[in-house]
Amino acid sequence: MANAVVLGGPVAQPARSNDWYSQCLPATASSASTSGTTVVATTTTARPSATSSSTTTSASGTVTGIAGSAPSDPPSPDTGKLPALGWNHWNAYGCSISEAKVLAAANSFISLGLKDAGYEYINIDDCWSLMARNSTTGTNTPDPSKFPNGISGVATQIHALGLKIGIYGDAGTATCAGFPGSLDTEALDASTFAAWGIDYLKYDNCNVPGNWSDSGTPQNNDWYNSNSAVRYRQMGGALADQSRPIQYDLCNWNAYNVWEWGARVGHSWRMSGDSSPTWSYIMNIITTNVAHLSAIDFWAHNDMDMMEIGNGALTIEEQRTHFAAWIFLKSPILLGTDLSLLNSTQVGIITNAELLAFHQDATVGTPASPFAAYSRAPTTSPPEYYSGNSSKGTHVFIINTSSSTATKTFTLSSVPGLGTSGSFKMHDMWTGNDLSGSYAATANFSVSVAAHDNVAYLITSA
Repeated sequence: MANAVVLGGPVAQPARSNDWYSQCLPATASSASTSGTTVVATTTTARPSATSSSTTTSASGTVTGIAGSAPSDPPSPDTGKLPALGWNHWNAYGCSISEAKVLAAANSFISLGLKDAGYEYINIDDCWSLMARNSTTGTNTPDPSKFPNGISGVATQIHALGLKIGIYGDAGTATCAGFPGSLDTEALDASTFAAWGIDYLKYDNCNVPGNWSDSGTPQNNDWYNSNSAVRYRQMGGALADQSRPIQYDLCNWNAYNVWEWGARVGHSWRMSGDSSPTWSYIMNIITTNVAHLSAIDFWAHNDMDMMEIGNGALTIEEQRTHFAAWIFLKSPILLGTDLSLLNSTQVGIITNAELLAFHQDATVGTPASPFAAYSRAPTTSPPEYYSGNSSKGTHVFIINTSSSTATKTFTLSSVPGLGTSGSFKMHDMWTGNDLSGSYAATANFSVSVAAHDNVAYLITSA
């Protein structure tokens, strides 16, 4: 879940006129404040509060206030090197989540071959807890009507299947659905998650008190020093204090220039609000993401949000492109549907071994990038032609963004890294078949691509 403003929901939310709340609305680059000039806050942890005062010196200059005293722990190197493969409950079930549904998804990983394909995370989103913390311990308590064996009991069963489990939290006073947030209780919540056996944390951005918001340029013009980044740094520091590595996803909706500092705090960071099962969402998030591809590498991934395969009215061609784009841009892939309803074609898409091999390549961490397909090739938004490398060779991915079948053409020598001489073999990554013959570097390669569909090739020397 992300940036829907909760006006109803399980608990009453502060009115939008209340100056102390951001109400789940992400800040923009033109509306962020100088870190360290906040007003008041009460803290129950050793992490800095909004009134903490300290001074540090970094490459960008002296930093004071909460940014100067905030944790600077990097994300764990023991997890998150490659983009996550898994499932998240929100798109399928919303707040109607239960232990039975979570375990059903885990068992579907086995029966559908998803585990064998590399998928490993079973992630619980919002609405898993009671509406109030334990009055004695202060801990966030799983709702016993949804999770009668607690989160730790579910984690034990998921781990027994050889899988991993994720949980959801929020860097505000309440989650997007109104359940307890983790702001100022980061140390307690992180230790609780670790004790439960949690392997992954999605950390949302709702219900942020106004004194933790941003309304101007941060110190030294470095968004790592913003109040918003500090909220995420606080949980990052708390996670670093645990003996258990926990993959950390910053769900802050592409706000606060997160692509500039996300890798210093977490393993991945959201590049948008919530996904939707529409072609327009797929096109828009690709357009957003390609502007920040330099941020992507090992332990650093632009998160394009959950897969919508199996949801809405996406055509099979659109679902193929949805998956391929998340693959070649190396976004985390978290399936977001009732897995029991997927048909064999859809399962075939999400378990395609050759595309997943590019996504999970342990030698090359960078994504594919747009390239000019031939001399004077027109530009489109989003781009249609992408190339990238893996341990197997050079790859070309082509999207037909038009609403009718179209012939797509590229010159082999225009593909970065192939050079201007020699001959090459083409291999279809979707079918697993080699194309007949060989192609000179100067040759033009053409292929007919259905509306909103894509093609993917591995190119090697002949």
